Amino acid sequence: MSLLNNIDAVIFDLDGTLIDSMWVWKQIDEDYLAEFGHKLPDDLQEILEGMSFNETAAYFQDRFGITDDIDTIKNTWNKMAWDYYEKKVPLKPGVFEFLNVLKKRNIKMGVATSNSPELVKMVLTNLNVINYFDAIHTSCEVEHGKPFPDIYLYVAEKLDVKPERCLVFEDILPGIQAGKAAGMKVCAVYDEVSHKELSVKVREADIYFRGFDEIMKCGNSVLY
Repeated sequence: MSLLNNIDAVIFDLDGTLIDSMWVWKQIDEDYLAEFGHKLPDDLQEILEGMSFNETAAYFQDRFGITDDIDTIKNTWNKMAWDYYEKKVPLKPGVFEFLNVLKKRNIKMGVATSNSPELVKMVLTNLNVINYFDAIHTSCEVEHGKPFPDIYLYVAEKLDVKPERCLVFEDILPGIQAGKAAGMKVCAVYDEVSHKELSVKVREADIYFRGFDEIMKCGNSVLY
């Protein structure tokens, strides 16, 4: 099985895929809701999967009666997440090595994320990988978040690559569904936060690897 055969661009989700950060948002949601007298519902993380920053803020307004406007909510979350992303969020194992493989093969690279533009730019800069990417975009730039294909189609357009020549890496089910709906080849990767969905993710994706370190250990037998 070749991951990169007939592939001209690789598009990555960010949180839980390129970086180990999904744990941050559970803590932020818990702390944020506590300020308004709410406990963190058990179903919240699953419901929010794939939503854009704007969609998530609107959901909090509706479900929890938050009266702040959407921009205020997003700015608050950015401030709460900033220190985590600046100091405590690493690349997933094997990511840097995999990016270098793509660079050597002249394969275009993009990021399609539901996170905020400010956090995305900061964390990729701090981790010294921002220059690998030819296009970095968020779901706030398109009409619908994941599982709709909008963000993946948008990034492919910016990369000037046909969807069928794109490979997507995703850790959550709505992201996998978004990549497939865009007509792209999708590789699912493992993340602890969404481990309960693993069997479904494996079934719906074209390929599954636990992580980029596993891909790199397989070497040429998988890459070429």
